[in-house]
Parts: sequence; structure tokens; C-alpha cells
Amino acid sequence: MSKTHWKPGTIIYPIPAVMVSCGHEPEEYNIITIAWTGTINSTPPLCYISVRPTRHSYNIIKRTGDFVINLTTEDLAKATDWCGCRSGKKYNKWEQMNLTPAPAQVVKSPVIKESPVNIECRVINILELGSHHAFIAEVVGVSVDEEYINEDNAFNFSGAKPLVYNHGHYFGLGKKIGKFGWSVQKKKKKKR
Repeated sequence: MSKTHWKPGTIIYPIPAVMVSCGHEPEEYNIITIAWTGTINSTPPLCYISVRPTRHSYNIIKRTGDFVINLTTEDLAKATDWCGCRSGKKYNKWEQMNLTPAPAQVVKSPVIKESPVNIECRVINILELGSHHAFIAEVVGVSVDEEYINEDNAFNFSGAKPLVYNHGHYFGLGKKIGKFGWSVQKKKKKKR
């Protein structure tokens, strides 16, 4: 197999396309679309978002010390893209995209009611990395839309139709291939 070599860059795809809500007062509430996000620790639960310091939400998050990662769906694709292309300095993204700010359980930043999963985060560190600064945060609350909880009391990802970002494009997720550990799982003996 022959390979083409590219200059060093970020090509770990697909990645989540999330809407991050922030602000402590209704007049400053904002939404920023983020693709540089992920889990970085299990106990305590830690995650991160990377934001350019020039973005409107950057100073809001830095000043308030909290934010909410709102997972997106295929139905939220247009709002996800629009909130990433427009500045909260010029637009009220909530009104423009018909999104509803709702109270979070722990943090002061609002959740996006239309999102199936809201992950409340409290900033514990900011790493200045270059073009982006990473807000390292502890997860202090998670809310899941009951519509997407299955009979095993787990989140039904396929039912929610999550949205991912892949090298400049948005995609839905495909079919389930397996579960963690399925490649090494012992086969059950058939009962006779």
C-alpha cells in the first residue's frame, strides 16, 4: 500500500461536534461550536474544550469558570454549524436558532434544552497551547434526555443520531459494529 505524506496537522477524525453554552446572566449567554473536545480522565471525570482566545466565548468562560458541553444530533446540525460561524458579539444565537437556555443542575451557565445530553463543567486549569487554549474541566453534572435512555438504563446513541465532524464536514454515525470487549469475549455455549 503506498502512502502520500502530508505536513504535520490535526487529522484525528471523526470528532464530536458539540455546542458549548456559557455565561452567568441571560444578557451574556452564548453558544460556541467546538470540535476540539474530549474526555481526558475517568476519576475524577475530566474533559476539555480548546478555544481560540479571539472567540467571544473565550473571555466569558475564562471569567465565569464554567460551561456546558451540549451533545448535538442530526436535527441540530444547522444550529451547530451556524453557532460556529457567527459571533455572539453580533448575534443572539439562542433566538436565531430557536434554542432554549435552561438552568443547569450545578453550574451557572445554561444548558441547551434541545440537546439530548448536557455535560456541566467547572474549569480547573487553562493551558495556553498556541492557536487554542485548552480549558481543562471537571464534570460536575450530566443530564440525559429520558427519551434516549434504553431498557438497560444506558444512553441510546443510535436513537439520538449524534453529529460528528470529519475534516470540514458533518456526518451522522453509522451502524454499531460491536461493544467494548467483544473481540475477546468468550462465546456462550448453546443450551441443548
